[in-house]
Amino acid sequence: MSDVRIPVHAIKGRGAASRLAHRFSVDERAGFDDGWGTLDEAGAAAQGIPATQVTDELARSAISRNTSPDVPFTQSINPYRGCEHGCIYCYARPTHSYLNLSPGLDFETKIIAKRNIAQRLRHDLGKPGHLPEPIGLGTVTDAYQPVERELRLTRSVLEVLQEAQHPLAIITKSSGVERDLDVLAPMAAQRLASVYVTITTLDAALARTLEPRAAAPHRRLRTIRTLVDAGIPVGVSVSPQIPFINEDMEQVLAAARDAGADRAFYQVVRLPWEVAPLFREWLQVHHPLRADRVMARIQDMRGGKDYTADFATRMRGQGIWADLIHQRFEKACRRLGLNRERHSLDGSRFRPPGVAGQMPLF
Repeated sequence: MSDVRIPVHAIKGRGAASRLAHRFSVDERAGFDDGWGTLDEAGAAAQGIPATQVTDELARSAISRNTSPDVPFTQSINPYRGCEHGCIYCYARPTHSYLNLSPGLDFETKIIAKRNIAQRLRHDLGKPGHLPEPIGLGTVTDAYQPVERELRLTRSVLEVLQEAQHPLAIITKSSGVERDLDVLAPMAAQRLASVYVTITTLDAALARTLEPRAAAPHRRLRTIRTLVDAGIPVGVSVSPQIPFINEDMEQVLAAARDAGADRAFYQVVRLPWEVAPLFREWLQVHHPLRADRVMARIQDMRGGKDYTADFATRMRGQGIWADLIHQRFEKACRRLGLNRERHSLDGSRFRPPGVAGQMPLF
């Protein structure tokens, strides 16, 4: 698994700058200048812009469950593995290691599509023990990433959930969610749907390198307004907060409120497993002069480490810098009138989706 860095001009639209070897790799290769120009040759060979490849997968189940005390939902659905948005800070990148793929460029260029997700969801909802608690859609990888335009797996999931009158909450960075207003608006009218739009920064230039294939910040604000006008409850996620990188949290919250959002939440940047070296690489490529300063502040919030997975602190961090971010967020929300009401969803309408008639024996 090569970790030769691809030149910046060749990774336009991609977050990672290399195919970093994953933690299960038997072999790890790195570029080395032997004085004969071989390092330049390796870089030249890698200069082709990485294309997206989609591989089909037959999922064994549609609904994932968790018992984490710091996660506000117990059930989630993710129609895709990997995410073409290419957010460099994505905590889901290490999941590609289990597929023997790089959490770097492979995570954002080699997408696994769960082609049978709607059929498996119908089966899962029909189980006698299923509880109609709200399902989080797109909580690991974005359900509205670019390949969704063609594959429409998220759309098929929504149609099953609408049929079953099952509550759901979507989180996305994409304007693609507007395509499904015809499903989401009627569900929202029955208190069955809400949407959170992530806006990390209003700085378009920063967003292009931080989240290269996600919608531009101004486009996400327009998506909030479109959803609100359709009667859908909308919140904003100002995550992740990265010291000395996206310093405009208050401005993002104000812009989202003006667009119609009435709730907000945040998390500090999380760098588990291979995300830490990938993020360090991104800093050296895009912000070399402040790289050490950024990592020092992140470590201040993680007890001197790049990351700690403790449930009590992994979302918010700890220490002075984490406290400062929390105070800024709370004061801004109070001033803007955010988080005064909850987006309560109603599971009492749930009914298992209809089962197709028995297939003929002969």
